Amino acid sequence: MTESSLKTSPLHDRHVALGAKMADFGGWEMPIEYPGGGVVREHTAVRERVGIFDVSHLGKASVKGPGAAAFINSCLTNDLGRITVGKAQYTLCCDETGGVVDDLIVYLKADDDVFLIPNASNTAEVVRRLQTAAPEGLEIKNLHDGYGVIAVQGAKSDAVLETLGLPTDHEYMSFVEADWNGKPVIVCRTGYTGERGYELVPRWDDSLELWDALMEAAAPYEGLPCGLGARDTLRTEMGYPLHGHELNMDITPVQARSGWAVGWKKDTFRCRLAPAGPSAGRRTRSGARRRSSPRRPRARSGRRGVCWSAAEVFRVHTARSRLPMARCWVRSLLARSRQR
Repeated sequence: MTESSLKTSPLHDRHVALGAKMADFGGWEMPIEYPGGGVVREHTAVRERVGIFDVSHLGKASVKGPGAAAFINSCLTNDLGRITVGKAQYTLCCDETGGVVDDLIVYLKADDDVFLIPNASNTAEVVRRLQTAAPEGLEIKNLHDGYGVIAVQGAKSDAVLETLGLPTDHEYMSFVEADWNGKPVIVCRTGYTGERGYELVPRWDDSLELWDALMEAAAPYEGLPCGLGARDTLRTEMGYPLHGHELNMDITPVQARSGWAVGWKKDTFRCRLAPAGPSAGRRTRSGARRRSSPRRPRARSGRRGVCWSAAEVFRVHTARSRLPMARCWVRSLLARSRQR
């Protein structure tokens, strides 16, 4: 993809003015690192103080209409029944063979209003799949260019948000639809660094003003603007998967050690159009059928032609795992304690 064809975030001019090293990231020209120390300095700032990330390249989509939440629950792997309105949930979009189309965050606004944040390069495909499967009466929109996303991550993230009068007292994986200077902004207690932090979702045209205010509020704490290079080292250190690396169409959720993001007890969802029966076989602790050799599951007749039981689709080959990230699960547990 040529430089001229790359999309840019609403904060692009700020990154250029700061001298950031820019690169193609999912079809977007995004900052990888800033001068004055680069990835190592930015990584350390997040671990010890606070870092501000522009992640506006991430997708945004809305699903509205009667039964919107139930529809999303039938399409994605995790179980929305585990959370309530005002909470967010990490989940996966899989194809019929169990491969991961994308991992994304679901914001449950109401039973008839769901907001999604997929990865940049997969947004159009996630929206297409949902639109194809949606029943009449549901409206699914790709809002990729409608909102920015700014992540505030680190021990001082609460202090930075409080300076702007934004809420900080809500639980991990919950969100508040706040008002800042008369402008709407979603404040979610999420992030992908392993530190306590927030992801702010302002309207596209409001993102620049919010970024400037956050940078000013972070200055007393020696906070830094951080590029996607530091975000990658931070998530790798914690053992968090990245689609296109530890997750892709050839790797199932269980193989990626993401079985915890699968609602095994749901009656149906995409890739599990029928409950697993007695033939499913013995399962591992993650819920996957044990197999001694990697082979494709056999199809069984069912709704929409062919379907697989969850046990068949989300197979795991323990002895042949290709994922060095699996060794990082202890770090991931430690990260959760910091995030709370």
